[in-house]
Amino acid sequence: MKLHELQTSPGSRRPRKRVGRGTSSGYGKTAGRGQKGQLARSGGKTRLGFEGGQMPLFRRMPKRGFNNINRKEYAIINLDDLNQFRAGSEVNARVLLEAGVIKKELSGIKLLANGELKKKLTVKVNKVSKAAKEAVEAAGGTIEVI
Repeated sequence: MKLHELQTSPGSRRPRKRVGRGTSSGYGKTAGRGQKGQLARSGGKTRLGFEGGQMPLFRRMPKRGFNNINRKEYAIINLDDLNQFRAGSEVNARVLLEAGVIKKELSGIKLLANGELKKKLTVKVNKVSKAAKEAVEAAGGTIEVI
């Protein structure tokens, strides 16, 4: 195939529809919008969730509880997750992300005491449970709360 032989697929290109240009064009007068009604008006689209004046579903559903917009969500790691790192190494958010232990950092990282730590590590996290802190220190490591 050469450059001068290139062409579009049949039916893929169509001339722009020129509306409101006289009755003989096929799109004159009402410009393909029909007569009157909501969709014939300018700005005639409705907002998302509009049900023609009926009470919308999202307003009919009962609201429960309180959603705190300032809520902090932490990525959770357990003591078992830390056993894959070399003894004496420093474990922080970047290291955990690279190792695939956490998918994203969210508001921070919280260490919980599920499992058993068998290595001496320096762990830098945002939050730590009391039992997890004791377990890390019992293994000879240190905890730094950032």
